[in-house]
Amino acid sequence: MAAVSRSVRLQRCVVSPAGRHSASLIFLHGSGDSGQGLRKWIKQVLNQDLTFQHIKIIYPTAPPRPYTPMKGGISNVWFDRFKISNDCPEHLESIDVMCQVLSDLINDEVKSGIKKNRILIGGFSMGGCMAMHVAYRNHQDVAGVFALSSFLNKTSAVYQALQKRDGALPELFQCHGTADELVLHSWGKETNSALQALGVSTKFHSFPGLFHELSTGELEKLKAWVLAKLPGEMERQKE
Repeated sequence: MAAVSRSVRLQRCVVSPAGRHSASLIFLHGSGDSGQGLRKWIKQVLNQDLTFQHIKIIYPTAPPRPYTPMKGGISNVWFDRFKISNDCPEHLESIDVMCQVLSDLINDEVKSGIKKNRILIGGFSMGGCMAMHVAYRNHQDVAGVFALSSFLNKTSAVYQALQKRDGALPELFQCHGTADELVLHSWGKETNSALQALGVSTKFHSFPGLFHELSTGELEKLKAWVLAKLPGEMERQKE
């Protein structure tokens, strides 16, 4: 299978707001999953859909591509990795292509009337890593970034981009289980510390005993953070 084209249009699962649409949240799934799969998983954990009065949630699906950690097997992944480790080079070619594809998704929201500072992007595992690349390298004017059970490689292009930054940066919200054996808690913590040192305001929540998974407590904290970053009209009028 050929590499993913920069012109690909992502399949997406959308949860519309209950009221007037005034903000958007882009939620990226982990490797091998889909937008629809992530929405269902969140619904299972919360016993209901993640919904907001004024925020549209977009769950895009990564296009299928060969994935090296699966010995070149085809999987729905945002980019390729040489291996699942924080101590190896990034597969920048595939990351950069997807940065462009996801930029098109952000620009679609802007064209529909949503300001960039009313858009959040984040994800689970690989999805959180992808979101950090998109926001901190290409869209430093989004409202914020979230990364659940995610990490950046030690020599990430994100760190290099932030060394040349100019101006304010979006806040990062992170959650990570201490029992995660696929993406170690220490990798997430190191990512947080490195971004903080480069001027990113961060929030990091550790969840004792949590593996590489989502939890109710994690999603409730995320929901509160989302509402603080993207308040509705009533809350904005009080400010």
